[in-house]
Amino acid sequence: MIRCAALMLSFGLWAGTAVAETDPAEAARAAAQMLEDASIALSEAESARDRVRALTDTVQAFEAGLAAMRDGLRRASVREGQISAQLKARENEVSQLLGVLQTIETSPPPVLLLHPSGPLGAARSAMMVAEVTPALKAQVDRLSRDLDEVRTLRELQQNAAETLQEGLAGIQQARADLSQAIADRTDLPRRFTEDPVRTAILVSSTETLDGFASGLAEIAEGEIAETSADISALKGELPLPVQGVLLRKAGQADAAGVTRSGILIATRPRALVSAPTAATIRYRGPLLDLGNVVILEPQPDLLIVLSGLQEVYGQAGEVIPAGSPVGLMGGANQEIGAILSTSGDGTGTERTETLYIEIREGESPVDPEMWFRTDKDG
Repeated sequence: MIRCAALMLSFGLWAGTAVAETDPAEAARAAAQMLEDASIALSEAESARDRVRALTDTVQAFEAGLAAMRDGLRRASVREGQISAQLKARENEVSQLLGVLQTIETSPPPVLLLHPSGPLGAARSAMMVAEVTPALKAQVDRLSRDLDEVRTLRELQQNAAETLQEGLAGIQQARADLSQAIADRTDLPRRFTEDPVRTAILVSSTETLDGFASGLAEIAEGEIAETSADISALKGELPLPVQGVLLRKAGQADAAGVTRSGILIATRPRALVSAPTAATIRYRGPLLDLGNVVILEPQPDLLIVLSGLQEVYGQAGEVIPAGSPVGLMGGANQEIGAILSTSGDGTGTERTETLYIEIREGESPVDPEMWFRTDKDG
């Protein structure tokens, strides 16, 4: 009986060390539902009055669902490993605990009455058994729940491939549809029409971003319409134009010792980049060593420079609303194996692309963190 009580105490202390947290399996199921909802939204976007807005929301929904699925599967894998390791470490004690419980439950009454101290000792023993048995059963119930959870987590991970395949196919289709919808769009106001010859001359003759920014007025055919737009009230509150995390601050040297006036955001491959506020597209295309660049003007004498995109959307001179897509990051489309793999999870290794953001007030760059919220993902 003493051995039985010790086993119960030891097993109870082990079970009590588990930290309560959100159910990983439920998180993965919720992510799967997000992907299913995004698929429904994609089918409905075809008939939406504003297809660009609908498809933008759909792409972002797929991105959020895939990110949530990745996190949910990682947590499920970690949780399964934790439970399996705990059960393995306590394998002998669990076996003894189950053996004790089985002995108590199957011993016939005559055997229980044969106690060295006679009937009084047998009565006391019976009272202890009556008190201990429910506690032992509670521990066995907890063990059963752990085993059920391991089985559920394994089944969830095995069944995730089909959901991910549909989600990856859905986001690729949504991106393609979005690109076409933007190309077909004709209802945006324009402040100017770009002169391709002047633009080419400016690009080829420019050696710095400063020089290009100061010559932007030269790329228009005719005058650029005045605007009274003012976003000064949004200073410090603009959302990042892409789902990502701050990798390097303004003025912070990179591995080569080079410093830049802007910030660097780490993103996932093919992430959608959107205008953080209503703005005029002043330029879009390749520039210097910055890759594809989009330069937005939300108000006079304020430029938002976004560089490092693989694809750029829209036309110079268009006035686009907040949240409008302006391009896609580079990188290869994600594969199922990479998402299902837990190697490198939590280290940011899946954010292989970088978006450079520079803010220019008048003729000079300023710290983008004066304008953007960089304390949260995207």
